[in-house]
Amino acid sequence: MSDQEQADAAEDADEAETEGLADGDFVRVAYTIRTADDDRVIDTTDEETAEDAEIDTEEHEFEPRIIALGAGHVFPSVEEAFVGADVGDEGVVDVPAEDAFGEYDPDEVETVKADKIPEDSRYPGAQVQIDNQQGYLETIIGGRARVDFNHPLAGEDLEYEYEILEQIDDREQQAAGMLGMYLQEAPEVRIETVTEEEESVTEDDDGEETVETEEVEKDVLYVTATQAMQMNQQWMFQKQQIAQDLMSRLDLDRVVVEEVIEGGGMGGLGGMMGGMGGGAGAEDIEEALEDVDVDADEIVDEIDEE
Repeated sequence: MSDQEQADAAEDADEAETEGLADGDFVRVAYTIRTADDDRVIDTTDEETAEDAEIDTEEHEFEPRIIALGAGHVFPSVEEAFVGADVGDEGVVDVPAEDAFGEYDPDEVETVKADKIPEDSRYPGAQVQIDNQQGYLETIIGGRARVDFNHPLAGEDLEYEYEILEQIDDREQQAAGMLGMYLQEAPEVRIETVTEEEESVTEDDDGEETVETEEVEKDVLYVTATQAMQMNQQWMFQKQQIAQDLMSRLDLDRVVVEEVIEGGGMGGLGGMMGGMGGGAGAEDIEEALEDVDVDADEIVDEIDEE
């Protein structure tokens, strides 16, 4: 083989190694995750599979998810299977417990005082929060409760069945997909390029400063925040990190969250205020102020004098 042929072969080998999906790519994936021991479905993007597994389908949307490779959106062993794969590939990845939700730790089962648990949660299987830890109530006897702080799937080996449906290049779809992974729902998003003026200060050899203004273009992601999104605990406590991740992966300059308030205006509140306002008599006001720590008789006398 000539030197040129060897060089061409090496180049072909390099190209072959770089083919397929890579870190930073976005893909739409259909998947079902089952426990390896008893084939129990714990997550799926297929509604029929969810119905067969008797999973509540009314409060969830079952559709393929957009996943960013390298973002920790899937188990490490699954990510390894995706990198280098092609659209249309499908398969099953075995996920050991240590790569899924961790091994079961007996030390994470503790006995606590029952009065730390709300009365309506004092039954086996109830999800409880004690000292900022999430756990599940195993048993409760007298004034003592046994709580398991392990993840419910700790110690479980899993099987991740998947099909890579398409690669996503549109940044708005990528943004919606990332938010969907974080929040379990994909809000409405849009990306706009805005022009802004920025000032820069330069200094000459004599130490004199010159202020220059130039126009720069910035890519801004606008996110429509629904009420459900605003109440989402992960969003409430990690919005800064989520925004930084979006800007880093999608090459954005800014994330703007637009709050949406649904409803028919101030009609109900206005009616309440109207009932307490000019149309109210002295008796109405006195009755409304019965539980207030003020002298209602004095206020009523003042109104009567007016």
